[in-house]
Amino acid sequence: MKNNGKALLAFFAATLLLLGSCQQGPKKEKPTEPKKEKVPPPEGIISLDESKSLYDNYTKNRVDMIEEFELERQPGKEFNAARFTSFTYADLKNYMAYIEQEASEAGVKVASLRLYFANYPDKPDFPDGKKIVHPRQNSIFIVPTTIIDGEELGFYIDADGKAKSIKSVVGSSKDTGNTSQASFAPTLFQDDGTSLNLNHGNSGPPPYTDF
Repeated sequence: MKNNGKALLAFFAATLLLLGSCQQGPKKEKPTEPKKEKVPPPEGIISLDESKSLYDNYTKNRVDMIEEFELERQPGKEFNAARFTSFTYADLKNYMAYIEQEASEAGVKVASLRLYFANYPDKPDFPDGKKIVHPRQNSIFIVPTTIIDGEELGFYIDADGKAKSIKSVVGSSKDTGNTSQASFAPTLFQDDGTSLNLNHGNSGPPPYTDF
């Protein structure tokens, strides 16, 4: 009898263990996230020494001439030449997403970004009403390019949603010989199309630089 009791007890214990394992079900393995491939450094990355050398070359070969020129324009008024223009990382990411969106809708691809050197006018406001924080300062503006008729050109989106070359509307400084034509073209462009050019960054004169 004792042996039969032990056997019966072992049977019930095994049954309970089996039922417990069935209720728990198989353990789910946690999905493993794919490991991101490490991005190699772009070919254009330069060393800190080369960066410093380029900065110092600009100081030596450009800054003094700019400040002397501006002093001649307005004697007695201090002028510190700008050394950089900055955009927030978030603004640049948003800009990239925006121009890719507009290009895609127009059926083209962004080929490159051109950073044009620029100079702010000696006025309090831009044509769009935004305040000019640093009148007369040098700056940059960014122009996306695409391939049009086999040529890489800066482009905008016209009223029909198509990518058109900026040059075809505003011409160039060589093409616009008289002042009235030069001033009329940008107004026409703004009325008929959507510009993808980025400006209004934050410029900084010394001592607010990294070098």
